[in-house]
Amino acid sequence: MNSRTGKRRYTVIGLLLTAVMLFPVYWMINVSLTPQQDMRKDPPDLLPLHPTFEGYRAVLDDQMPYLGTSLLIGLGTVALTLLLAAPAGYALAKLRPFGGGFLGLALLVAQMIPGIVMAMGFYGIFLDLGLLNSWWGLIVADSTIAVPFGVMIFTAFMSGIPGELIAASRIDGAGAIRTFWSVVLPVSRNALVTVSLFSFLWAWSDFVFANTLDSGGELRPITLGIYKYIGNNNQEWNAIMATAVVASVPAAVLLVLAQRYVAAGVTAGAVKD
Repeated sequence: MNSRTGKRRYTVIGLLLTAVMLFPVYWMINVSLTPQQDMRKDPPDLLPLHPTFEGYRAVLDDQMPYLGTSLLIGLGTVALTLLLAAPAGYALAKLRPFGGGFLGLALLVAQMIPGIVMAMGFYGIFLDLGLLNSWWGLIVADSTIAVPFGVMIFTAFMSGIPGELIAASRIDGAGAIRTFWSVVLPVSRNALVTVSLFSFLWAWSDFVFANTLDSGGELRPITLGIYKYIGNNNQEWNAIMATAVVASVPAAVLLVLAQRYVAAGVTAGAVKD
């Protein structure tokens, strides 16, 4: 088998695997356009032969407040995560604090704790503090998932920043904070984008924390908006799938726009000179 034939075969295999992985996305779009009376059709239509936009009309009528709340929670989670993770990563990478190795291990272990366990713990704490059913309580909860990941990404990336660059800033009279703000952060763009993206996506797609900590609040995220359509006697699948399609658009756009920064950010520190 020559190289050209081998490349074609691998291309075909890659396209088939991609089609299999993307089929659920296509089916989500197909169902979102299917009339309610055709939902139980057997066999189902592979194409929306009689498309309807009732589901998308329901999104515009019912789900926009949920989308706005999710956007607020996502942006708040990004801001809090960067505020905590970037300085921590800088300290672990360049300042070498006492106990830094133990802290890194603790952050790794923190990522292994199941979300439902953390949600139960937060429920008890939030109940005592009166933070249940608040959007900013969800920001705090979602940040606990994103911060350990962010610290590890920042630590790996900032470890690769040349020490000479930091030494030069100190010779110019910059302290640790000024060096971090004016020198380290500007060259850590890839890590900033990576951590921001994953923090936003975690907050945007969260259901466990939202359902546990904010199921009765006035401002609820889109995951609970979708859940509202599901009941014992009411399953509006075209509205559910239409909401899922609309909710997937921001995540897809962000992934497309930030993919090259993410590729550089998540591989930082993987290779040592």
